[in-house]
Amino acid sequence: MNKITILIHCKDRPNIIASVTNFIANNGGNIVYIDQHVDREQDIFFMRLESEFTSESFSTNNFKSVFKIDIADKFEMKWRIYSSEKKPKMALFISKYDHCLYDLLGRYNSGELNLEIPFIISNHTDLKAIADNFKIPFYHIPVTKDTKQEAENQQLQLLQEYNIDFIVLARYMQIISGKLINKYPNKIINIHHSFLPAFVGAKPYHSAYKRGVKIIGATSHYVTEELDAGPIIEQDVTRVTHAHAISDLIAKGRDLEKIVLANAVKLHADRKVLVFNNKTVIFS
Repeated sequence: MNKITILIHCKDRPNIIASVTNFIANNGGNIVYIDQHVDREQDIFFMRLESEFTSESFSTNNFKSVFKIDIADKFEMKWRIYSSEKKPKMALFISKYDHCLYDLLGRYNSGELNLEIPFIISNHTDLKAIADNFKIPFYHIPVTKDTKQEAENQQLQLLQEYNIDFIVLARYMQIISGKLINKYPNKIINIHHSFLPAFVGAKPYHSAYKRGVKIIGATSHYVTEELDAGPIIEQDVTRVTHAHAISDLIAKGRDLEKIVLANAVKLHADRKVLVFNNKTVIFS
């Protein structure tokens, strides 16, 4: 059994769904999931579809080639097709905070995340024991003002060597440069400890406390060159009161960070996210 996932967006027009579904049926496929959305303001059509093929002669690459000619070119689609046989490879970038790392590795170890983690990169050695405990290779690449470019070259070398599909910044406390972002557009996921667009940058819990907010939140988003301004994948909030100290906000916020980041990683790994104009369409 071969199973593929198709993600599509293009200018909205009649006959898109019928053309795609008929193409799949004519090529021996059985559609097991389909969802679509039309952005009326932009007049853009979005669709996610899963299909199974029982023929032993089925080839994902051949299917892609014919799909491009018969369907995608005709509707001027931006499209991606993924085979379920290949799990996406995720690299973890970390610093000293361990709560998101423990949560992701626990979910990974239990089989909850449909992905592979070939290695972990950190600019510190504090969390190496955690990587060792989960038997995941750990690479210590220090980053200073003087060594940042060299460190990034080492990171890129590892990413290419392991054929990494996407990167997760699990509280990695370094600014990612345009070079790495351009290499992995909409493939670097960050967790920011505020309900963006509020309180961008460093120490958002301190800023929230000073402002006297009644809710705090966490946001997972794709990384762009503008700080904390990339397409948002997942968010959540919790209530706070005047009685909470900064330490209370941090403790409550860390629980949010873990859940929000894990949900974002799962959505990305399951091919349920489409990015358009710095916004996301999230399929169920």
